[in-house]
Amino acid sequence: MLLTNEQIERYERDGFLVLPNLFSAAEVAILRAELPALFAADTPANFREKHSGIVRTAMGLHLRNDVYRRLVRHPRLLDPAMQLAGDELYVQQVKVNVKAAFGGETWQWHYDFATHHAEDGAPLPLALNLHVFLDDVSEFNGPLYFIPGSHRDETVGARLDTVTTSYPLWVVDDATVARLTEGGGIVSAKGPAGTGLIFGDRLVHGSPPNMSPWQRRIFSLLVNPLSNAGTSHRRPDHQHHRDLTPLVPLADDCLAGIHRAAE
Repeated sequence: MLLTNEQIERYERDGFLVLPNLFSAAEVAILRAELPALFAADTPANFREKHSGIVRTAMGLHLRNDVYRRLVRHPRLLDPAMQLAGDELYVQQVKVNVKAAFGGETWQWHYDFATHHAEDGAPLPLALNLHVFLDDVSEFNGPLYFIPGSHRDETVGARLDTVTTSYPLWVVDDATVARLTEGGGIVSAKGPAGTGLIFGDRLVHGSPPNMSPWQRRIFSLLVNPLSNAGTSHRRPDHQHHRDLTPLVPLADDCLAGIHRAAE
């Protein structure tokens, strides 16, 4: 699946792109059915909420599960990524971010490159975040908030926050967020399960707590050009992978034929 010129222009202008109906209900059911066992694993790759202990983000899924090993090579994710960032891409990070019903905590305002540069030594903000909604995402269950166009402001700085949540994050201060929103406001990324989402490494984003009775799980694949690979190893492999093998797309039906009982 390739992006149109109009979609590429919108991505370059706003810093993100929503792709409705990227995956079918049947494919989403396959992906969701793998999650309970992955979340139950006792591993440092599963980060848990600071207060409730519920899984907040489960990382390195493609290294522990065949279904997610296939998903990171799915052409509906990789073809658009290669259009935007080039053919030689590697897996930088793989995770499912969770906003549990009634208990999913905030993700502070941030942009990913601050972490990728400070922690992993990535030289430039060239990585792409490729998302798939595994649940319906609404204004009620902790959607992602984006500040459109914020990726074009190269003066935005960040500081490391190790206190607010269980996950250390390089965050953007309130005054900067207020300034950035004067131009484009805030947009929430919403849609039914199966929706796709692409955004870049400098786009300022965050998400509110989930106070609703509906859980929100989003698959995230970060890909980075080989020429922009991280040069330091401050974080463990499940947070920034060291395998620089170039990604090669599988067939479009690579999830077909996997029979799992839906949760």
